[in-house]
Amino acid sequence: MTNITTVYDCSIIELPINHREKGNLTVVENEKEVPFNVQRIYYLYDIPGGESRGGHAHKELRQLIVAASGSFDVILNDGNIKRVFTLNRSYQGLLVVPGIWRELDSFSSGSVCLVLASHAYDEMDYLRDYESFLKWRANLNLKKI
Repeated sequence: MTNITTVYDCSIIELPINHREKGNLTVVENEKEVPFNVQRIYYLYDIPGGESRGGHAHKELRQLIVAASGSFDVILNDGNIKRVFTLNRSYQGLLVVPGIWRELDSFSSGSVCLVLASHAYDEMDYLRDYESFLKWRANLNLKKI
């Protein structure tokens, strides 16, 4: 990652709604609605009440997080500022850029969290400890000077 990102680089992306007589359809295509080439798709579901997910950051991975069903909160943290996004519309996605700590919580019953990712799974891309994340960010800041 060459740029130092902040939580303000993360944003809600409106996805197209194709209204139909028998319901709606949303299409997401690489580098159109989602601003990167999707390499991996996964989803979280059946999350027990009171549980949280996430609790990590990525060095290079970009994600588009969508509440395919129900609702949940995404707490983003760049080491200085926190922002909370409540996702509850299946036609909106939260773009999360590299270098941002993320936590997901407050899952409603029956919620489904759909994630479109820019890279295949790579354990080396993860920062799973918050203190290590802060040190990594501090090193990025030093490299910029």
